[in-house]
Amino acid sequence: MNEDIPLAPEAVKKFFMNLPFSKFLGLTLDRLGNGKATMLMPYQKKLIGDPKTGVIHGGVVTTLLDSCCGAAVMTAGDPKFPTATIDLRIDYMRPAEPECVIVAEAKCYRVTTNVIFVRATAQDGTKAIPVATATGAFTSPF
Repeated sequence: MNEDIPLAPEAVKKFFMNLPFSKFLGLTLDRLGNGKATMLMPYQKKLIGDPKTGVIHGGVVTTLLDSCCGAAVMTAGDPKFPTATIDLRIDYMRPAEPECVIVAEAKCYRVTTNVIFVRATAQDGTKAIPVATATGAFTSPF
């Protein structure tokens, strides 16, 4: 990518939605802009981590949160190239309910020259307690 030309939000969305792993997981970006992102992941049997309960694998939830945070970071300014995860902490609160869409919401809360800090939650819409929360640090793509 040309580092002199900022990426438009449409280009950021296209970047994330064309990643092979995003396609495999069925991720979609619902909202994107101003350092915030909302990403959805549909329930799929191929993503089950526990066949007895039908619960989605925790690594899939981590990937959803990481991707959503990265998308938020790339809209916190005028990105010239993709970001990279420096550090990501996931706190699992409970298993996601089977057959439910998981929605991740991420928001940048501190933007510096080199690092952008993000918080996110993953929710399945069935309880007040989220499925998982995340805090992370990402490289600044500006």
